[in-house]
Amino acid sequence: MSSFLTRNLINRGRLIFQCRGIALSSLKGNNKTKEVSTPPNTANVQASKKTALYDFHLNNSGRMVNFCGWTLPVQYSASVIQSHLYTRSNASIFDVSHMLQIHVKGSDRIRFFEKLIVSDLENLPENSACLTLYTNDRGGILDDLIVTKTSEGYLFVVSNAGRAIQDLAHLQSQLEKAKRQGLDVDIEVLSNQALLALQGPRSAEVLQPYLPSSLDLSKFYFMQTRLTNFDNDSSIPCRINRSGYTGEDGFEISISNVNAERVLKSLLSSGIAQMAGLGARDSLRLEAGLCLYGNDIDEQTTPVEADLTWTIGKRRRQLADFPGAKIILEQLEKGAPRKRIGIKSSGSCPRSGAEIRNDRDDKSRVIGKVTSGCPSPSLKLINIGMAYVETPFAKVGNKVNINIRNRTVEAEIVKMPFVPAQYYKAPISKKKK
Repeated sequence: MSSFLTRNLINRGRLIFQCRGIALSSLKGNNKTKEVSTPPNTANVQASKKTALYDFHLNNSGRMVNFCGWTLPVQYSASVIQSHLYTRSNASIFDVSHMLQIHVKGSDRIRFFEKLIVSDLENLPENSACLTLYTNDRGGILDDLIVTKTSEGYLFVVSNAGRAIQDLAHLQSQLEKAKRQGLDVDIEVLSNQALLALQGPRSAEVLQPYLPSSLDLSKFYFMQTRLTNFDNDSSIPCRINRSGYTGEDGFEISISNVNAERVLKSLLSSGIAQMAGLGARDSLRLEAGLCLYGNDIDEQTTPVEADLTWTIGKRRRQLADFPGAKIILEQLEKGAPRKRIGIKSSGSCPRSGAEIRNDRDDKSRVIGKVTSGCPSPSLKLINIGMAYVETPFAKVGNKVNINIRNRTVEAEIVKMPFVPAQYYKAPISKKKK
């Protein structure tokens, strides 16, 4: 990339905040906060929860904002675009400790948890993870989450901070019902655990020196997990999943709050990894075609509409025993009325909520709306976005028209992800003839 283009991308960094998938209201903070009580690097954030790394962020130029009730860095001294591009080419670390982490224990843990989600945990190999969905009886998505089937006798579950209250209430009500039915199951909320996301093509290079020789990352693949000790120190147990939400190779590291800063500083000492914030995390996930709950999926959206049917296990489809199965399976067979799509455009950036029409003339009608959008740093700031449109209009290559501030902008429906995924997957074994 030329230095001229790089300078222009950096200078236009703020444009992402005007169009991004994260709701702007959650990033602006509360203007009523008294200035005297506001630390120098905080953007007038309202009273909210703090991660174990809060002081570290402040001391390292983190620009703090309120997000889902947590005070988190939206960026550091580098711009959002700089952090985004650095993650794609090297490695960045994100503090995602605001995510809800739980353990599901007991001999009936799989039977219990499958009553809540669409995936097949019974046939998931031990020490593997999958993206799955909590659904309701109407087929709507209550949340998206990562569930890990460990060899230590529990499920490790990570879900969205913005849905923590709703998820815990849902889990509690279902747990009480399960116990009345005699199931052996319990839930432990890991309130003293931090979570770091180390993401980018050089992530393994950064992490490997701190792992035992028995954990060779060249043989540790996407969505696999291991419980180990960081830096061979038994006082720093950690769970490592080879996963993330950027489309890049990477790891999510669950560690105790007391060890979080030590682990973070060790990873940064490589001179390779840099800190990154919410801003880059959102533009990265959008380029990867990954949904943001509350924008791209919600309780009124089914997995079929959201193009997430791959999360529904074959066995679960046959049993039809997950919440909303009747509606979801009917949509699988007959089709859904609308579909999540990817869009590309130039000019003004499509904003969340922007109406999509089938034509430019006065007789055109609204066929959908944008749910996320931003200029893509990896694609030289071409505008990208996600949207829902009526299924007959959802074909890749179709042209649609988006109303942006009372102006019509033409967009094209394209395949997602916008940027190819770089997950470190196990090699596919060739079948013998």
